[in-house]
Amino acid sequence: MDAPLYNDLAQGPAGGRAYWLTAKDGTRLRMAAWPGGDKGTVLLFPGRTEYIEKYGRVAAEFAARGYGCVAIDWRGQGLSDRPKPDPMVGHIEKFSNYQLDLQAVLAKLDELSLTGPLYLVAHSMGGCIGLRALLNGLNVKAAAFTAPMWGIRMAPGLAPVARMVARTARALGQGHRYAPGTNGDTYVNTFPYFGNVLTRDAETYAWMQNQLKQQPSLALGGPGLHWLDEAMHECRNLANLPSPDLACLCFLGAEEKVVDPLPIHDRMARWPKGNLVLVPNAEHEIMMEIPSTRQQFFEMTTELFQKNT
Repeated sequence: MDAPLYNDLAQGPAGGRAYWLTAKDGTRLRMAAWPGGDKGTVLLFPGRTEYIEKYGRVAAEFAARGYGCVAIDWRGQGLSDRPKPDPMVGHIEKFSNYQLDLQAVLAKLDELSLTGPLYLVAHSMGGCIGLRALLNGLNVKAAAFTAPMWGIRMAPGLAPVARMVARTARALGQGHRYAPGTNGDTYVNTFPYFGNVLTRDAETYAWMQNQLKQQPSLALGGPGLHWLDEAMHECRNLANLPSPDLACLCFLGAEEKVVDPLPIHDRMARWPKGNLVLVPNAEHEIMMEIPSTRQQFFEMTTELFQKNT
């Protein structure tokens, strides 16, 4: 069954379609597929608070290079099922449930006429989900990460306190409450371009703001304490595991302020087939940065894909 796809806002390739999927636990999810060419299909794993339309321009860049794209609204965000009674809080019962979402996407791919091999492009929280998926055996030829959430950036000494607060709130049945310093407002609707931690590109920031102005149902607020507890636990678990036997690029902005860079450096130092690309002056959103940064990402990533077919 087709789901809504606001492709005019997404500015994705013509012919894109969205579908409703049902995960094994009954959660309704939204997935989109954009045609692109016969070189392969890119699985786009968005970050927390993100939604399919935010990756329309990314899909257009890959389409121009001969790749189709598939993107998902993870459970709890976009138009996929959200927790009640507050749909604006970022929530996940178990971090492993995101893998159920991926299973539903892969099952749908079997029904679609997609050509060529599969590749992974994962951003922020999607990078955490993506690394777990690769370790679980996700069958892709190569992967590219941007600012993967392999650790959550916090002030020095705050992480143990955050773990204690999140675990205590969860035990007391208060895990649905927002993490300290956050609320139900989504970031780009709250913070002006100047001083934002996502991108140096003013036009892209305004474009993201307009998407949520036109379709406020896509917006998501801050994380709940339950989500924070699950996310920190998953990051710790992943840190203890070996790196996949897979060709990989990982892009990290020199001005990263959202995820913790240290676990990224540690992981990439022990990824035999991986390379860390440090991007000068870049913020969190490498694929939505200034044009020269975006082009560097797409050129290096598709070159990696072409070497791994």
